Amino acid sequence: MAANQTVNKPSLKQISLSEETLMGLYTSLLRVRLLDERLRKLFRQGRFAGTYFSAVGQEATTVGPTYGLRDEDIIGPSHREIGAAVTKGLTFNEIIAQVFARSTSPDKGKSHPCHYGSRPKGVIHPASTVAGQTVVATGCAMAFKIQKKDNVAVAFFGEGATSRGGWHEALNYAGVHKLPIIYICQNNMWAESVPSTLQAGIDRFADRAKAYGFPGVTIDGNDIVEVYKTASEAIARARAGQGPTLIECLTYRWYGHSEIDPANYRRPEELEEWKKKDPVVRAEQLMIDLGLLTNEKREAMVEQITAEIEDAIKFAEASKYSEPEEAYLDVYSEKIPVRREES
Repeated sequence: MAANQTVNKPSLKQISLSEETLMGLYTSLLRVRLLDERLRKLFRQGRFAGTYFSAVGQEATTVGPTYGLRDEDIIGPSHREIGAAVTKGLTFNEIIAQVFARSTSPDKGKSHPCHYGSRPKGVIHPASTVAGQTVVATGCAMAFKIQKKDNVAVAFFGEGATSRGGWHEALNYAGVHKLPIIYICQNNMWAESVPSTLQAGIDRFADRAKAYGFPGVTIDGNDIVEVYKTASEAIARARAGQGPTLIECLTYRWYGHSEIDPANYRRPEELEEWKKKDPVVRAEQLMIDLGLLTNEKREAMVEQITAEIEDAIKFAEASKYSEPEEAYLDVYSEKIPVRREES
């Protein structure tokens, strides 16, 4: 760069977000990245059973849409939404206890690892059925409309889920009834080992929203500011009764579909190119450019978050497994619906 040239650094005015919001978004990203990488190591150490679904590389797609949601708002996650769970308010104790299948987790150790959920925080416990959470979240959005509440639902899924029949039925229903729901498509280019080019004849999955009568938009899913702003606009639109939005976030998972997948169906060059677009590093550089972050402050944040994670690991490993008989609990609601008298 020539000596007389200067780098145009962004300003808060240009970004149009407060310092508190920007640091909140970055902090959430950092918490999710450190937790995710630690859980990967724990699996490889044999500290818990099953497998683990890492979301490293696509954290902005889950942190951005959930940051600032109310507890009463519902999110429908899948198995790779650890970022949504953390940002929506689940504690490290709850998340790690869930992965370890301990009785102290919100699901009492009954679900497969990475099926994070919390009724108090409005996080639907996922099922393993691809796109299943889309249907349930759409039902929640319908309930909000019937109850005349201004709450919203946010459903997360990969581009592979858009090939499922239930997914299309859910979006069609939401479009007909103008439901308060935002659909977040995390297009990470691979549905397990199937590339997106072999499962759809379109370039942009957001285009599928046109068939159901509501907006669809494709964005850079590794830019936390763009994801947050786009999702916030869609959420405001939904709260105002203007119906759904489909947001396609272009992103990439760094590791295999799960920790037992070597991901040798991908080219190493493809992975390296996407690592250059690391959403956490991009957010970190933005915070530094804005004068909101220093290396010393970041190191202190990492130290504090790491300590929280280690405490949560101790909590999970000290917790007991549920007794076999507990499988029969929480199957039916304890509340008996009031039957209306016929007039």
